[in-house]
Amino acid sequence: MLEIAVSALIVIGAAFTFIGSLGLARLGDFYTRLHGPTKATTLGVGALLIASVIYFSTRGEGPSLHEVLVTVFLFITAPVSAHLLAKAALHLRVRSIAPPPLAVEGADAGQLRADVPRTNSAGRTESS
Repeated sequence: MLEIAVSALIVIGAAFTFIGSLGLARLGDFYTRLHGPTKATTLGVGALLIASVIYFSTRGEGPSLHEVLVTVFLFITAPVSAHLLAKAALHLRVRSIAPPPLAVEGADAGQLRADVPRTNSAGRTESS
């Protein structure tokens, strides 16, 4: 039963890591590429480390805490580094392929300005 759990965690970890790496290589711009290594790859490496903890804790002379420390370090540093990279890209005005948000007027964010063109889901401009 333990081998099945470790095997499942390894397969899940490998799948998440592959999807994160594929996203890093295939996504369109800097901001969308930032999601690959910070989201999916972090989960993948976390699952692999949990599998390692389970395996070596049952095979060794007690609980294996080295992997737990690596996991904690990974889950703390990955979001912080992604946040800093995104802030640096915003500061350097790195262009994004995403459309800019609609401008809002005044304190009521629910009302859109009349002079700002609105687009539908197909990307066409709608008339008011």
